[in-house]
Amino acid sequence: MLKGIRNLATGVAVLAATGAAVVAAPTAAHAASYNGACGSGYGVVDSMPVAGGTVYLTYDGFSNCVVTVTNTPGVANWTVAEIAISGGGWVPNSGNFTYYAGPVYVYGTAGQCVDWAGYLGTWATRYNSHCG
Repeated sequence: MLKGIRNLATGVAVLAATGAAVVAAPTAAHAASYNGACGSGYGVVDSMPVAGGTVYLTYDGFSNCVVTVTNTPGVANWTVAEIAISGGGWVPNSGNFTYYAGPVYVYGTAGQCVDWAGYLGTWATRYNSHCG
């Protein structure tokens, strides 16, 4: 929990912005293996496969969050989760994790998009997505 709070504070400090972004409804397939790491109220908006798991983009009406979740819980692997307001600085979390990397957060900003990425055996990155 402290890591999530620290990452939220970092995201706020790096990208202090307010407004609305990401307005897509989650699908059952997206939410099926998302672990809820971003916290209460976050719904899955999008996901990308990586070799060892899945990268999830979530949104709670105010901020965007990314986690990279492993397919092999309990086995330590180098895992990365990153997010940024497009064109801004990345808010990363990486390490040898046994369940997931992240959560990392940025506040949604009206008229802007997010860049998000994750690594677990392979990289997956989306730029200029989910514009608000």
